Amino acid sequence: MADFQQRDPLSPAFWDERFERHFTPWDKGGVPQALQDFVAGHSPLTTLIPGCGSAYELAFLAGQGWDATAIDFSPAAVAQGKRAAGEHAARVVEADFFAWQPAAPLQLIYERAFLCAMPRAMWPQVAARWAQLLAPGALLAGYFFFDDAAKGPPFGIQRAQLEQLLRADFACIADDAVSDSIPVFAGKERWMVWRRR
Repeated sequence: MADFQQRDPLSPAFWDERFERHFTPWDKGGVPQALQDFVAGHSPLTTLIPGCGSAYELAFLAGQGWDATAIDFSPAAVAQGKRAAGEHAARVVEADFFAWQPAAPLQLIYERAFLCAMPRAMWPQVAARWAQLLAPGALLAGYFFFDDAAKGPPFGIQRAQLEQLLRADFACIADDAVSDSIPVFAGKERWMVWRRR
C-alpha cells in the first residue's frame, strides 16, 4: 500500500494524490460488459457519469451517439478523464456532484464506484441527489458494491441497506451477476438498474 498524505475521500486532494501517483485499483481500463449490453438495448439517453475518474465510459457512450457528461471534483481525475475521452474531452467537466446542474433533463445516471467512494455517512445525500436529478421514469444504472469491511474506500453496502436507501424513490428493475469484475470488486458487485418512481 502506498503511503498517502491525503486520507479524506471527501477532499479532491485525496483523489488527486491517487491519480497523480497512478494508484487507481478501481480503474478497469475500459468499458465493462454490462454497460455495453445496456447501451445495445436502449436508444441514446441523456446521461450523467458522476465521479467519472478516467471516463472510459464517457468516450464509449458519446461514440454511440449518447448525450453524456462526466463529472469529477478531482482536477487530476478530470485531466485523466479528458485524456481518455479523446475527441469527447469537452464532455468531461470538473464539478461537484451535489452542486452541478444538467443542461437538459437527465434520463440516466450511470453508477460506477461513486457511491462506494463516499463514506457511508454521505450515502443518504447521494441517494437524495440521484432522486433530485432524475425525473420519474428515468434510470439509475450501474454497479453496486456489496461488502461489510469497515475500512474504505471502497465502502461496501449491504443489500438491505441499499434497498432502504433507494426504495422511497426508486424501483429495482434489473439485478444481475457481473462476470468481468476487476480484483477489488470481484464477487462483490452486481449490475443493477433502478427506475425513478
